[in-house]
Amino acid sequence: MMKRMWPALFSVVAITALAGCGPQGGREDVSFKNQVQPVLKKYCAECHAAGGQGTEKSGFAVDSYQSLMKGTKFGPVIVPGSAVSSSLYRLVSGEVDPSIRMPHGKDTLPKTDVSLVEAWINQGAKDN
Repeated sequence: MMKRMWPALFSVVAITALAGCGPQGGREDVSFKNQVQPVLKKYCAECHAAGGQGTEKSGFAVDSYQSLMKGTKFGPVIVPGSAVSSSLYRLVSGEVDPSIRMPHGKDTLPKTDVSLVEAWINQGAKDN
């Protein structure tokens, strides 16, 4: 009997241990002001700030938390608590067609920065 239970028990222990290892688990809250905003300024503000080409086309600006959460003229780009439902995350993570990946026509964001944005959104996209 114990031999048959071992795989199930091992799975439960492994899942419990790994739950704290993801971008959200076991990690302090990601700070918008100190961690996420600098990433957006570095990679996105060239086009998505007041007067930028991306802002003119889409209405999306990364100038402030408020403008970021407002989204585009087509709607929000962040779904607090769900990075995979957030177009911002999908665009910067490369989970879209390469022709619309952001930053457009430039190198992709480093995985550490993508993970930071992902964790921040999954933690509720707080203004902290």
